[in-house]
Amino acid sequence: MRKTRLAAFALAVGAAAVTAASGLSPTATAGPPHRSQASAPSPSPSRLRWGACPSPAEAALKCAELAVPLDYRHPGGRKITVEVSRLASTKPAEKRGVLLLNPGGPGLPGLSVPALLKLPAKVRDRYDVIGFDPRGVGQSTPVTCGFTRAQGGAASNPPYPHSAADVTEQAATAKKLAAQCAASRTADLLPHITTANTARDMDRIRAALGAPKISYYGESYGTYLGAVYTTLFPHRGDRVVLDSSLPPEGYDVDALRGQGAGFETRFPDFAKFAAAAPQRYHLGSTPAAVRAKYFQLAARLDKKPVQGYSGTDFRYVTSGLLRADSESSKLAETWHALDTNQPPPDSGGTGGGAYSDNFPAAYLGVICGDSRWPTSPAAYQHNVAVDRARYPMYGAITADIRPCAFWPAPAEPKVRITGRGPSDVLMVQNLRDPATPLSGALRTRRALGERARMVTVDQGGHVAYLTGSNTCGNNAVTDYLATGKRPAHDAYCSAEPTTP
Repeated sequence: MRKTRLAAFALAVGAAAVTAASGLSPTATAGPPHRSQASAPSPSPSRLRWGACPSPAEAALKCAELAVPLDYRHPGGRKITVEVSRLASTKPAEKRGVLLLNPGGPGLPGLSVPALLKLPAKVRDRYDVIGFDPRGVGQSTPVTCGFTRAQGGAASNPPYPHSAADVTEQAATAKKLAAQCAASRTADLLPHITTANTARDMDRIRAALGAPKISYYGESYGTYLGAVYTTLFPHRGDRVVLDSSLPPEGYDVDALRGQGAGFETRFPDFAKFAAAAPQRYHLGSTPAAVRAKYFQLAARLDKKPVQGYSGTDFRYVTSGLLRADSESSKLAETWHALDTNQPPPDSGGTGGGAYSDNFPAAYLGVICGDSRWPTSPAAYQHNVAVDRARYPMYGAITADIRPCAFWPAPAEPKVRITGRGPSDVLMVQNLRDPATPLSGALRTRRALGERARMVTVDQGGHVAYLTGSNTCGNNAVTDYLATGKRPAHDAYCSAEPTTP
């Protein structure tokens, strides 16, 4: 999920937002979808009853509620609801169809996204743009684990582990959080809040809209959702764009660990930025000095927090703001403020208002329900030690144990991403993405085979389309969605000047 486009969401996700591959593989099974689910005929179109949306944030949109099966293995059983939004094309004569959006996460609402994502006019004119809160999230039938604000933070962003003993302590916390989810009032929903079921909901949305096919734009975790949709329903996608891709296994233990490598790949961009203005930011006059300042600040804040920022907070805030060039100045100012014991600039936190644990509950429902994670705390102690040595800036924190280690086994086998189907996928990927590194995207590209083409952009940050000034990368996506023009082969966009 991007920091710049939907800032309120991005810091909520923090470091838990997504990733790439490496290290110890989990034991989750991989296989094709259930035959009955993949090949069953599409449900009969039903008229959605459009009306006002639930929140003032969606004032420009129309919304409707769609009933879907809780468990697609029993489609006639219990139903839940999915809330859908629509931004209608203002040029119906030029309209091609519908464009469904997903902002990533998992656990993030998507109802407002059609209004927040400022698509170029040539794209907007071609589609009714559709958003939705995925199952378990927001205005759709929501899940909860009954977390307090502190528990919700610990569920997705555990404290930095300095030792094996810290991992043992975190294991006890993670086990308690998983047990709390299992005993919550929506515990019966959690096994079904999975990517595969959300993809099946997407096909119900398609049918309810009366559309034979849907175009799709998904970013971050939304790329895995899109890849699962195109695998389960290979002939129901029109123009599919996957921006900043997870590996083909989705958001599993290896994907989370990959953020350690992604941080190291991305950090030199910020170090160069800060070092270019040493009199303004006071972080050092060389990239090496800025890197040294990171370790100095983290160690000092570990011992004694400043203005409420611990070393763990410092690492997560740095990870979050590294995701966009436009946040480089704020990140440098935050570092300087903490270095001089001053209040840092506002970082877009949640404040002291009413708290909902819907995000961490849905986040865990998806990542723990999609994949089987290692169950032994000793495995995580090993991973933390290895990744602290390999990726000393951030590796230990992404290798630490999560509640998924104590979660029930997934309710169904993982969908295996394949290249079966028409060639209708465009992938776009930044070269230096800290959250979904290039290595994982390349593996998804190989899994999709001839279905996909990939445009790699020489820029840093998380999410490529419309977040930077690279016209080559932006035009590749715009042209495909607006005209269907897609590169004949994988392409590369050279670096262009940025304006942080």
